[in-house]
Amino acid sequence: MAFTAKDVKDLRERTGCGMMDCKKALTETDGDMDKAIEILREKGLAAAAKKAGRIAAEGLVVSVVDPAKKAGVVLEVNAETDFVAKNAQFVEFVNNIAKTIIDNNPANLEELNTMKCAGGDMTVEEELRDKILTIGENMKIRRFERMEGDLVAYVHGGGRIGVMVQFDTDVADKEGFEEYAKDVAMQIAAAVPQYLNKSDVPEDVVAKEKEILTAQAINEGKPANIAEKMVAGRINKFYKEVCLEEQPFIKDGDVTVAKYTENTAKALGGSIKMARFVRFEKGEGLEKREDNFADEVASMMN
Repeated sequence: MAFTAKDVKDLRERTGCGMMDCKKALTETDGDMDKAIEILREKGLAAAAKKAGRIAAEGLVVSVVDPAKKAGVVLEVNAETDFVAKNAQFVEFVNNIAKTIIDNNPANLEELNTMKCAGGDMTVEEELRDKILTIGENMKIRRFERMEGDLVAYVHGGGRIGVMVQFDTDVADKEGFEEYAKDVAMQIAAAVPQYLNKSDVPEDVVAKEKEILTAQAINEGKPANIAEKMVAGRINKFYKEVCLEEQPFIKDGDVTVAKYTENTAKALGGSIKMARFVRFEKGEGLEKREDNFADEVASMMN
């Protein structure tokens, strides 16, 4: 029996499985819909798909550097509960994905899913599906950022925040650089800068901030000429909040991060420039799961 694109679509809607899995099942069963559903269930694909609708906003953020390759990655993989983040299988899976990204440099999540996952024979997508079935929770590989060069990685809160910083420097092998680089990474984790320096802040963002600050000053009863001067001062405070180089250094508030960098470079007899950074915080921007223990117990007794 032949099948059409509509049959594949219908099977996908009935099972929640991927299009390619549905097409393979229909090919295997010569278009028999019921048998195709049975095959998908036998393979566990339908069960994994059923879990895919559940909220996954917990999980783990890792930041890993491979010194031999001078490459690293910050990666977030989500699960439904915080318990899974401590599961040895889940942790190993996340670390294997990180290694896969470092070794193969995928352009995006779609390409990553098709690659053979480090530590096994299955693709990343197949490994993910296997872990969903084995551990019993929905999981998602949410995002990653791969970097190359002189890097430092930092993880805070057992995988709640992951940071990676790339440096342009000729003193990476000097004693004292690693401590400095870790300080910068910790600064990023704690102070949450959005940009590296002033020049990185988009013009429209600055314009909008000035508009807000001007309105605030006028609402305080200041005349327009005074408000303009006040905004000039307040915009500098804005830069100190959002730009890494302008922020007061967390270990010494009398110097900025830029000055700390300059002082370190001088002490080590070379040059240091912060090229870019990445900061991932677990679940940021995602809908959180809300558990009601009483309702859960009640549902179990029904």
